[in-house]
Amino acid sequence: MGLKEFFKEPPVQPVIADEGKVKSMYSHWRLRIFYACFIGYTVFYLCKKNIAVALPGIMDEFGYSATELGLLGSSLYLTYGIGKFVNGVLADGSDVRKFFPTALLMTALANILFALAPNVVGMLGLDTKMTAVVLLWVLAFLWGVSGWFQSAGFPAVAKSLTYWYSNSERGTKWSLWSCSHQTGTFLSFILAGHIAAHFGWRAAFLVPGVLAVITALWLYERLRDRPQSLGLPDVEEYRDEPVKVQSCDDKQAEDNMSYVQIFKKYVLCNKTIWLLAIAYVFVYIIRFGAEDWMIMYLKNAKNIELKDATNMIASLPLVGICGTVCAGLISDKLFKGKRAPVNLIYLVGVIIAIIALKFNTINALNYVIIGLLGAFTYGPQMMIGGLCAVESSSKKVASAASGFTGTFGYIGAFLSATGTGYLVDKLGSNGNENWDGAIYFWLASGIICLIICTILAIDEYKKDHRKA
Repeated sequence: MGLKEFFKEPPVQPVIADEGKVKSMYSHWRLRIFYACFIGYTVFYLCKKNIAVALPGIMDEFGYSATELGLLGSSLYLTYGIGKFVNGVLADGSDVRKFFPTALLMTALANILFALAPNVVGMLGLDTKMTAVVLLWVLAFLWGVSGWFQSAGFPAVAKSLTYWYSNSERGTKWSLWSCSHQTGTFLSFILAGHIAAHFGWRAAFLVPGVLAVITALWLYERLRDRPQSLGLPDVEEYRDEPVKVQSCDDKQAEDNMSYVQIFKKYVLCNKTIWLLAIAYVFVYIIRFGAEDWMIMYLKNAKNIELKDATNMIASLPLVGICGTVCAGLISDKLFKGKRAPVNLIYLVGVIIAIIALKFNTINALNYVIIGLLGAFTYGPQMMIGGLCAVESSSKKVASAASGFTGTFGYIGAFLSATGTGYLVDKLGSNGNENWDGAIYFWLASGIICLIICTILAIDEYKKDHRKA
């Protein structure tokens, strides 16, 4: 059996006629699919954010410069960004039950090999300098491999949530699942930090790697593909809820189209998807700007001690969880499944938080401002590139749509890493940094994103008005 056959999407089963059995099975499998996706994606982050804790130990042991270590992070951003789109296309026609656990298993193996690499390279008998050079490239390659397989996790989840939850509830469920990002980030810092402090940086990859192997096996037992593969009706039919974006004629026409035709119509030639993707670039500039540069900003621009700055940034993912959940709830309950108004509200909040961060002079308030920045940033991060993307396309290309916008997101991550540093240096003088460059960059990104989302909101209003 080849890989294509192994990962092939399971066939649609005859629909179960017993309504009671359908209701019981849907209730059982929806919960099971949801918590499996949440736990699985959390473990992905244990194997992703551990690099931040390990870098100081790697630097001390092998004498790498900060620029050399930056190669590691760049390798993941590159493969993760490209992989999100490629794996999104692959996930659409694959069995989630096999695709998701396999991605986590390969991520685990890459982490374990990352920890063992120094021992293997050391056996080559090279001099110290050459050993360090070879090892750096080996580590960058392995971390890039890890990024590629990590990028396969989100498209698989996007497919699952799209097929198992209908439009009127998807915002809430998607926002709850999206908290796995922040949960995984928080747990990774704690777990990897504790392990590295007591057992060295290698253990910060070995332990998460072993946990990921166990989780991957558990996911295979827990997960299933689409409801139709179990003989269940479409979720909209089960919940007696009309499909949001398609008329009956559109649905019938889509059933007669090939995957390539559907992909071209609903992704490549979809104006809304392109606008969401471009907006996502600017969301990620702000997100990764805050995650990667905030400690340095607080320390260098506001003269805050490193320990206090670290405590302040902890409020970013923690309060971000609240912002993420509220975004989904508000869009489902208050705006009846409309996402555009929530994006606009949150982006205004992002802009206000960035301005407040610039002018605030009370240290204690930084906890609140950074927390609010996290809340207002993680909401659009969950909505624009994920939920809005899949709801603006077709279920049959849900993974590809989210992977497409996700690739643009990591273009933003790359621009954030390079652009923030460049502007901080460029606006400085006499060798001194000017951290207003970071604020201006993030603020401009928020304003541009708000403009794009305003255009999308107007388009959505016009479409609804025409239907009425």
